[in-house]
Amino acid sequence: MRGGFLLDPDVVHLNHGSFGACPIAVFEEYQALQRELEAGPTDFFTRKVARWFWGASEQPGRLAEARGKLAAFVGARAEDLVFVPNATSGLNAVIRSIRLEPGDDVLTTGHEYGAITRTWEFAGANLVVCEPDELVARIGPRTRAVSVSHITSPTALLLPVEEICAAAHEAGVLSIVDGAHAPGQVSLDLDALGADIYAGNCHKWLCAPKGAGFLWARPEHQGWIEPLVVSWGYREDADFAERHGWAGTRDPAAYLSVPKAIEVHATFDLEGARALADEAESRLGELGFPRVAGIPSPFMRAVELPPGDPGELWARLYAEFRIEAPVYEWEGRRLLRVSVAPYTDENDIERLLSALERLLP
Repeated sequence: MRGGFLLDPDVVHLNHGSFGACPIAVFEEYQALQRELEAGPTDFFTRKVARWFWGASEQPGRLAEARGKLAAFVGARAEDLVFVPNATSGLNAVIRSIRLEPGDDVLTTGHEYGAITRTWEFAGANLVVCEPDELVARIGPRTRAVSVSHITSPTALLLPVEEICAAAHEAGVLSIVDGAHAPGQVSLDLDALGADIYAGNCHKWLCAPKGAGFLWARPEHQGWIEPLVVSWGYREDADFAERHGWAGTRDPAAYLSVPKAIEVHATFDLEGARALADEAESRLGELGFPRVAGIPSPFMRAVELPPGDPGELWARLYAEFRIEAPVYEWEGRRLLRVSVAPYTDENDIERLLSALERLLP
C-alpha cells in the first residue's frame, strides 16, 4: 500500500493523525479538478460547481453532489451538512455564534484539541474541565454546552459520545462534538449519534486532500450558526448550505475530491491496520511505555514515556532515524503518539522500537 501514496520512502510516517496523507488516485483527481478550473474558471464556478447559487440551473452542481456523497458516508442528510476547510473552522463558526451569558458553563475535558480550547477561551467561555467518565455526572443547571471530542487528539482515546450526548439532550444542554479524527477511522451515523453539532475532517483518516472538512448541525440549530465569512449566500431565505457554502473565490477541488477519497478508502485493510496498532501498543508496553488509560481509537495509540524533554526526543527521532512520530507534553506527562495508516507496515513499527531503545535505554 505504501506505493499508493506519494510519501517519501526513506521516512517512517507514523504521524498520519496530524495531517493525513493523500493516495495517488485521490491526488490525481484533485489535480485534474484544479486543471479543469484553471482551463475555464467562469464556467467551472458558475455552471459546474455551485449552480444553486448562480441560478443557472435547477440541477445540483458538483459541490452539492460531493456533499451528498459525504453525507451518505457519515450517516446524515445532505441538507444538514456543509463543507468547511477543516473541523477547527467549523467549530469556530459554532463557538463564535453562541451568545454566552454570565454564569454559563461549558463542560469539556482535558483531552481536547488545543485550538478548540483556545476558541472557547476567545469566546469568553467559563470552561469546566473534567475527565471524560465524569462528564455525564457533571452536567448541571449552569451548563450551557458540552464540548467533547469523538476521538481525542493528544491521548488517542475513543470517547462515549453517544452516552454524553444523550445526557446533554435530557438536560436540555447543547452537545458539540469535535470529530476531527473520526471520519474514516470509525463508522459514523450522525443522525443516530445524538449530537446537536458535529464537525469532522476528511483529510485525516479518509485521506482526502488537505482543506476538506465538514460541519453538521441538527435543523433546529442551523439558524443561529453564522458562517465565518458572510458572502453572497447570506440572505434571508437562504438555507444552511447556501449561507455557509460560498465564502468568495476559493479552490473547491479538495471538497470535490471527497467522493474519490471515499471510494479509495473502501479498499483499505482497516482490520489489518487495527491489528498492527494493537501490536504496536503491545510492543511499546513491553518496553515500559504504557498506553494512556481509556478506550483506544482504532488506528492511533498514545503511550507514556519516561520524563524528559519532548521536543528534543521528537527532533532526534526525525533527525537521526527519519521517523515522524510526535512527542509532546500532556498534563505533565511525556507522550508519544503512533498512527497506523493504510501505508504502515511491521517494519515501520520495528524501526520505531529500535530507535526508542537507543534513545531511551
